[in-house]
Amino acid sequence: MSSLNHNDNAHHVVEDCMGVLKLYSDGTVFRSNIQFKPINQNNHDNNLVLFEDHLFHKKHNLHLRLYKPTTTSTNLPIIFFLHGGGFCFGSRTWPHTHAFCTHLAASLHVYVATPDYRLAPEHRLPAAVEDAVEAVRWMQRKGLHGSGDTWIGDYIDFDRVFIMGDSSGGNIAHQLAVRFGLGSREMEPVQVRGYVLLAPFFGGEVRTKSEEGPPEQMLNLDMLDRFWRLSIPVGETRDHPLANPFGPRSPNLEDVELDPILVIVGGNELLKDRAQDYATRLKEIGKNIEYIEFEGKEHGFFTHNNDPHSEVEEEVMQLIRQFMLQNSN
Repeated sequence: MSSLNHNDNAHHVVEDCMGVLKLYSDGTVFRSNIQFKPINQNNHDNNLVLFEDHLFHKKHNLHLRLYKPTTTSTNLPIIFFLHGGGFCFGSRTWPHTHAFCTHLAASLHVYVATPDYRLAPEHRLPAAVEDAVEAVRWMQRKGLHGSGDTWIGDYIDFDRVFIMGDSSGGNIAHQLAVRFGLGSREMEPVQVRGYVLLAPFFGGEVRTKSEEGPPEQMLNLDMLDRFWRLSIPVGETRDHPLANPFGPRSPNLEDVELDPILVIVGGNELLKDRAQDYATRLKEIGKNIEYIEFEGKEHGFFTHNNDPHSEVEEEVMQLIRQFMLQNSN
């Protein structure tokens, strides 16, 4: 992360995210240069997957990391993975993101693309959503003109694209589902077959029971509220359409072909009730959506797991595999 030199005494701190990110009263932002410990990733995955960074948005200098199995076959499906971090943190280079994407590619034998996006509060919503759209457009250009690309070539099946997001990335995945749905002509030859939302970060002014419950080890309600204050447009509330999919100004989803959708969440998450309500409401209006809850698990139990080959992560991989198989024809 970049760091801006700033005297803490010059202006008062308006928002402080664990000392890692500070917003000052004059609008300047401090980001610390965090040093993340590498996780205990099994070298077996590293031997099965290659990765390379690609510039997909020249204006904003945004890159995505593309993963491919070393035993590359032709016509492999591709997963777009959108990282989490409350719209304020995160990167394709974070060890947990990298390990999860490596394991996705190795376990499911698929291509994986994980794009960076502009972060709040320097770039408030809808910047992150706009950047995710541009990442998909980059893939569209590769589908139209990338046959000579040694990393793309004929290896990717652009007719089998899946969009997956974790936490704030899950929120972005929902926004893309509303935007593209299935079979959006503006993205041909890219054909999105389904969306996977891992503990999606949704909000709302009315509290849910799980939000008012005991805090998690990694998250508490104050932090969730702070992420929203830093990321939604200035002057807006948590009922903004980019926070609450069922807010007063949110689009009517009844006529939107945004499914199939798989939602996976931990049973002890502060975000659990919102994810469950999202799935219930969509099912009530006839959408093809599956909701899976892992009892006793907290936020990030699959992407922040120090063992990518743990029993619970393998179960998550199996659920994703089944979802992709069911929606590939």
